Amino acid sequence: MIGYVTLGTNDLEKAAAFYDALLAELGGHRMMESDSFIAWITPENGAGLGITKPFDGSNATVGNGVMVALQAKSKEEVDKVYAKALELGATDEGPAGPRGDGGFYAGYFRDLDGNKLNVFIMG
Repeated sequence: MIGYVTLGTNDLEKAAAFYDALLAELGGHRMMESDSFIAWITPENGAGLGITKPFDGSNATVGNGVMVALQAKSKEEVDKVYAKALELGATDEGPAGPRGDGGFYAGYFRDLDGNKLNVFIMG
């Protein structure tokens, strides 16, 4: 249903380095880029993730209650990607581990611009 999600950034070069390294952990690679926008996708061609400088020229800000979830293939991959995010300078928003019932396993973090993400596996 979702084709891609875009997050705002105030430093495209710094954010690009963060997401190049982070999304490589999930098999992601750049699929499109311009002077103000970069997007990644996985080999499975699921939903993409983009970063952009805001079109209106204003500073990018974080949406309250907005979060992007990155799907992993295993708990080990969740742990690996979560650890990589923190290594790259992300801030912790909840360590990788089980959440509630039903086998949901996730780690939460904020990227270098403060956007909230998680990496998860269900079941």
